Amino acid sequence: MVKKTFLDFEQPIADLETKIEELRYVQNESAVDISTEIDQLSKKSLQLTKDIYSDLTPWQITKIARHAERPYTLDYVNELFTHFVELHGDRHFADDMSIVGGLARFNGTACMVLGQQKGRDTKERGLRNFGMSKPEGYRKALRLMKLAEKFHLPVFTFVDTPGAYPGIDAEERCQSEAIGRNIFEMAQLEVPIITTIIGEGGSGGALAISVADQVIMLQYSIYSVISPEGCASILWKTSDRAQDAADALGITAHRLKALGVIDKIVNEPVGGAHRDHKQAAAFLKRALTDAFRQISDLKIKDLLDRRYERLQSYGRFTDTKAATK
Repeated sequence: MVKKTFLDFEQPIADLETKIEELRYVQNESAVDISTEIDQLSKKSLQLTKDIYSDLTPWQITKIARHAERPYTLDYVNELFTHFVELHGDRHFADDMSIVGGLARFNGTACMVLGQQKGRDTKERGLRNFGMSKPEGYRKALRLMKLAEKFHLPVFTFVDTPGAYPGIDAEERCQSEAIGRNIFEMAQLEVPIITTIIGEGGSGGALAISVADQVIMLQYSIYSVISPEGCASILWKTSDRAQDAADALGITAHRLKALGVIDKIVNEPVGGAHRDHKQAAAFLKRALTDAFRQISDLKIKDLLDRRYERLQSYGRFTDTKAATK
């Protein structure tokens, strides 16, 4: 069996799971039937997981969104799409491996799919730069989206990044221009766009591929203008107060749904998507199918008008004092 990785607040679950594994080992090595005790402890572990996950703080949700065993873009592509053919390069500088994308079929419909990929092991994480894209990554994404527009294909994007890469080489190749160009072009792309936040949705690095007609967010993912650590470093000059920053930022799915930033929250399996990749993908497929059905028949003008109105609504608020006068 693959050993599970537990987060700090999941320690009671980890202790119980260890006892269950020990009992299973005893049962396999002896003639004693203790299946009843194992079943009881398994039910207790499931209930304990439900109880812990029913009252999570924004900082705990942030840790789940970053879990190393959480499904990444390619995991969802393999489960949700067929006939996937990966396309490479931005035709200007290089092929940024932190963004993957290509042609595929969703429920039989030809489409373009792309998203950020963090990498599983140390070697792959280095290759994919931990999901932090450089300008060539965003230009590759834009190239694929413009290709989709040329052939009238819907676009599915998957967001999972701490943010755009902040290195000197990225700045030399105009990181901010690449992000801004993507936002500008996506706002007027004449095909349906559906975005899913599957893990971290950090800053402009996330927004560069998430200007969409429908924005879906997994239950334990996050979406914010800056990471909690970055926010704490700016406001309090120390990243130790990241938990306070996470509380203040409003980065969770339910908070963002209430603000109108996202359209739908997709429930995850008990204990998070990292516990059951296939079930998480099944939940997401239903949501994507429903979202695509809502926008697939819209005329291009209506689609663009709705998308523009969506962008304009970000940050809109009501002055309660003025409203009561």
